[in-house]
Amino acid sequence: MFSIHHRPSWQIAERFATPEKLYLDRRSVLKGLGLGLAGAATLKAGLARAQDADPTADLYPARKNDAYTIDGDVTPEEINANYNNFYEFGTSKNIAANAQNLVIRPWEIAIDGLVEKPFTIGFDELVRKIPLETRLYRHRCVEAWSMTIPWAGFPLKALVALAKPMGSAKYVRFETFLDPDMANGQNSFLYPWPYVEGVTIAEAGHDLAFMVTGAYDKPVAKQHGAPLRLHLPWKYGFKSIKSIRKISFVEERPVGLWEALQPSEYGFWANVNPDVPHPRWSQAMERVLHTGELVPTRLFNGYDEVAPLYAGMDPSTLYM
Repeated sequence: MFSIHHRPSWQIAERFATPEKLYLDRRSVLKGLGLGLAGAATLKAGLARAQDADPTADLYPARKNDAYTIDGDVTPEEINANYNNFYEFGTSKNIAANAQNLVIRPWEIAIDGLVEKPFTIGFDELVRKIPLETRLYRHRCVEAWSMTIPWAGFPLKALVALAKPMGSAKYVRFETFLDPDMANGQNSFLYPWPYVEGVTIAEAGHDLAFMVTGAYDKPVAKQHGAPLRLHLPWKYGFKSIKSIRKISFVEERPVGLWEALQPSEYGFWANVNPDVPHPRWSQAMERVLHTGELVPTRLFNGYDEVAPLYAGMDPSTLYM
């Protein structure tokens, strides 16, 4: 009797895995990112000290969920840790050191809106209420670069169940912190702070939607949005809001920070699609961050099992 294995649609095909001869030496990559080895080592040591003191460190490494994996290479942690978008701490990619100013204890998350009973819960309590797991996910930035990251956390739908939303709730609205004294980027009048994002209730209930609490077998680093962030692997990265302080269940569609800033370029849906360009650049190809290789972009970032969420909708509205 033969066993036939069908590769899940979201796995990276072997032809896109990094060939050995193209795999860049990590020192060269860090140098290309404008980081000296001494600077990278200093930052790494500082992050290690912060993570050692984290009261949730005992939860990691979280159990690996083999249903969420890929064929290619994971982005090396030292590269991922030093190439970040976190506009609260600056507009360059080299914000990791500045992001260490983020104070994540105490950290409370308010759950409100159209729920049975609004409540506020401390992160350290929340993270022990729902079993954690590790998932290997692709991350596709709207700027046309990509990473692969071993996130740890729990399904967003588990948090939805904990919140007990009413039937009238159509969307989930996420909001981050507002503290210009702590986050110097929030002193800029160019952005409508605090950062806000949203998804539909149906999207929030999909298996792929993930609340991130850790990465690389430890609590998630501050520059990645500690202590709690969202990851939606089929959408452009700006939808995956960092450092969440408030989760509201609402009837009206939320307007995210980037949509409020420039709606012609950053829409509500932001589903990855190679055939729909950003107004200022193509989305047909993406640069794999740790190799520099250009590979074709895939619809929904390769996670085409989410397609039923959008059945019958006007496709022209779904990709920006």
